[in-house]
Amino acid sequence: MAAAALLRGAVPGRSGPAWQWRLRATPRCRLVHGSGRHGDDPTGGAAWAYFPLRERALLRVRGPDSAPFLLGLLTNELPLPGPANGATPPPARAGYAHFLNVQGRTLYDVLVYGLPECDRSEVPAFLLECDRAVLGALQTHLGLYKIRRKVTVEPRPELCVWSVLPCTPVEACGAVPLREPAERTTILARDPRTGCMGWRLLTQDKGLALVSGGQLGDLWDYHRHRYMHGVPEGVHDLPPGVALPLESNLAFMNGVSFSKGCYIGQELTARTHHMGVIRKRLFPVRLSGPLPAGGITPGALVLTESGQAAGKYRAGQGDVGLALLRSEKIKGPLHIRTSEGGQVALTASVPDWWPTATK
Repeated sequence: MAAAALLRGAVPGRSGPAWQWRLRATPRCRLVHGSGRHGDDPTGGAAWAYFPLRERALLRVRGPDSAPFLLGLLTNELPLPGPANGATPPPARAGYAHFLNVQGRTLYDVLVYGLPECDRSEVPAFLLECDRAVLGALQTHLGLYKIRRKVTVEPRPELCVWSVLPCTPVEACGAVPLREPAERTTILARDPRTGCMGWRLLTQDKGLALVSGGQLGDLWDYHRHRYMHGVPEGVHDLPPGVALPLESNLAFMNGVSFSKGCYIGQELTARTHHMGVIRKRLFPVRLSGPLPAGGITPGALVLTESGQAAGKYRAGQGDVGLALLRSEKIKGPLHIRTSEGGQVALTASVPDWWPTATK
């Protein structure tokens, strides 16, 4: 199922329910890379920063029944390969979705890649990118539901996952970060969650030399970029069996279809959407003040100035992170009490890629 071609995806749209108010936008961050000290070396003229995501892993789901099998488990439609262009293989496309449990809570967040069929003898195949910590659990989960389905589920450890982020907004608008592809397995697709997350690159190469004008980035900066823009990823940001998909902004990240067929956990998600009431959301937050040596504990209570509960801190990197907060509480001063008896101030913001209200 090699796809030795430049594989492009469509620019993600701003779909999802309307947002009814707006705070200040998350400040745009400039990526920094290369040095051992975080934040002391700007991009140095590089157009792209590429990050090896070693904590991400891939499963291939292949077989005649792979599409209906996945549709019954995922919150979203499947990304199908684009049209072929003569002798060039059709491009792969990426989509975003969650696997839910029967109570409608998130089990695994995945990026789904629809692989092109090289010839008519090939059967449909998809790659699922997930948190490496739950690779075995996801494979077991898929195995529970593949009874009598003509589907094969297998890890693809030979493939590496890279994030390719633009160093300036110009590259984010439409430029392509890949050089002319060589004789190798390469899949390049736009990150389907939001334009600020750039591209996803899957390749067998350990030492990457494909990115035109690119510079190897520090993984610290990748996660800091995610948190500043409010994009959750993996089990720390979306604890399995705890996180609710719409509170985690799944609709804002093009990760759920409300018109597709049934899937496990659909009932609560659909009911919440049609009621139109989502009181809590996952917001990007910035911390100020002396931080504890071990950082903020996941699940720490976020309090208002008067001491009322506003939500819980979820995860972060340094002084930025994500917190699940009540929407009506985020405009005032917020803080977290540390185990040492101190307080850390917390400021929430609304990402500029979230949809705005029309009413």
